[in-house]
Amino acid sequence: MSFENVKVVVTGGAKGIGGACVKAFMEGGAKVCILDIDQAGQEFADTLGDNTFFIHCDVSKEDEVKTAFKKIEKKLGAVEVLVNNAGIQRYSTVTETTEEEWDLIMNVNLKSAFLCSKYAIPMMLKKKKGCVINVASVQSFISQKNVAPYTTSKTALLGLTRSIAVDYAPNIRSVAVCPGTVDTPMLRNSIQESPNPDEVLEECNEMHLVKRICSSEEVGELITYLASDKAGFITGQAIRIDGGLGVTIGGSKRD
Repeated sequence: MSFENVKVVVTGGAKGIGGACVKAFMEGGAKVCILDIDQAGQEFADTLGDNTFFIHCDVSKEDEVKTAFKKIEKKLGAVEVLVNNAGIQRYSTVTETTEEEWDLIMNVNLKSAFLCSKYAIPMMLKKKKGCVINVASVQSFISQKNVAPYTTSKTALLGLTRSIAVDYAPNIRSVAVCPGTVDTPMLRNSIQESPNPDEVLEECNEMHLVKRICSSEEVGELITYLASDKAGFITGQAIRIDGGLGVTIGGSKRD
């Protein structure tokens, strides 16, 4: 897929799914800006050449987002593709979650997508073309235990996706990508907190019909496809890349 000279912004692009997206867009010839609070984004951008640059930005704060998109427009021109990938995971129930934890997860996972869209879409409107990809989750549809704020934030992204698709049609498309378990630094760090990381990883593999977790690169490839002209008839939808997670309900088998 060609993205020759297309201007792309990826939030949370320093590593994981975001990093895979950056590489995939770069391979297609895009000019990419990484927005992240992780300074590793600068080192990553330096390895990719002149067509990639990094801006340190807390995408949950409007003043920082506004400033970042002014810099992006000055350096690259109008943004044509926005990938709202920044996200965090916390484990808690409604009764266990503090107000501060709730606000943090909503701000990073949901508010950031709203803010970045708010400042990217006017540029897309100028060009009469654009695509907003929101990285949601399979937990927008099904939920495990102890993830109340996370699953709420990811479910809300589907509503934001539909609203953008409806409000800015026909020139701007919006799609939600909903991965299952993905092999990312966030997952690995979370697993290491378990008394038996190998057992938890195997459980993650077994949950999926394909008996493995997804790679960041697989999600990145789907996102670049959805952002390309080849997916020009897809908008307002949530696309699951979840290895069949949640398709079966179990029960007895019949010989």
